[in-house]
Amino acid sequence: MMVAGSLFVFFLGFLLLYTVFAVYAERKIAAFIQDRLGPMETGRYGLLQTIADLLKMLQKEDITPQQADKVLFRAAPFVIFAAVFSGFCFIPLVPQAIASTSATGIFALLAIVSLDVMGILMAGWGSNNKFSLIGAMRSVAQIVSYEIPLGLAVLCVAICTGTLNLQQMAWQQSIFYTPDDYGSGFFQWNVVRYPLLVPVFLIFFIASLAECNRAPFDLPEAESELVAGYQTEYAGFRWAVLMLGEYGMMLLVSMLSAVMFFGAWSTPLPNFGPLQLARWTSGTIGHFSSWVWGSFWLLSKTLLLVGLQMWVRWTYPRLRIDQLMALCWKYLTPAGLLLVFLCSIAKLL
Repeated sequence: MMVAGSLFVFFLGFLLLYTVFAVYAERKIAAFIQDRLGPMETGRYGLLQTIADLLKMLQKEDITPQQADKVLFRAAPFVIFAAVFSGFCFIPLVPQAIASTSATGIFALLAIVSLDVMGILMAGWGSNNKFSLIGAMRSVAQIVSYEIPLGLAVLCVAICTGTLNLQQMAWQQSIFYTPDDYGSGFFQWNVVRYPLLVPVFLIFFIASLAECNRAPFDLPEAESELVAGYQTEYAGFRWAVLMLGEYGMMLLVSMLSAVMFFGAWSTPLPNFGPLQLARWTSGTIGHFSSWVWGSFWLLSKTLLLVGLQMWVRWTYPRLRIDQLMALCWKYLTPAGLLLVFLCSIAKLL
């Protein structure tokens, strides 16, 4: 219980700190892609701009529309954040500790995180605003649809690894899984050991963008049509909680990608000859170095994937609603079903 509590405190603190710097990083990435400077005035290189925006936002009045359903309207941001934050209890941060040791952790994670749909619907309906309701319905339709290819991608990984336990998946990709020291590092990653998981990762990554409401799948927030979708009536702290949930979802799906495909907390460095770094980076079981290096490698892989999500946002234009649904039902879902079949055949051979 103490380990689980410590991990929750760590994730909450890290999530708050990560969101502040992720907003700054996204502004800088957007500026780089669009050949602009981005934040420059507040602090050196604009480092304090996000903190200044946060302080200003926290001082804003908490306004609830007069005709809104006040209970639903006020509770929705916290339902969304709670659903996203609860998913972190299944992520294996280091070799020794995980908040939940559920044997079906990966599906439990997907089931809990999918509850954010209820929060989004509560926000749209409770706002008593036509634009908010349309944005919420778009978001619910999008998330429910893309959960199918996302689930099929997860099923492919479960078939190849033979487990639904995320910690067990992490162990299989580490130096401790093989009887000898050779073939460790990135050679143990699932995308290398099982080549079929390369297209599976692409499907998972695309579907995760839709789950996060990130461009080019940010139709619920299409400002040219809906102002800001289900977030239209929110301001100040409650709007900040909605944004915290969005950036938290980005972090969660990126962590899940790192665990399922890219070795989780294990080092990418192969343990060949003089490269004995794998022993230090993976760490001896129960040793403090395994906590430090395990967290370092998992968070490094995760933040690289978060950066990739930001890059995609500022590179591709927003899809129309018919294009978004066609991509899901006509292409990603059939491709996911085919890959489930191929992974099953490959596992039997």
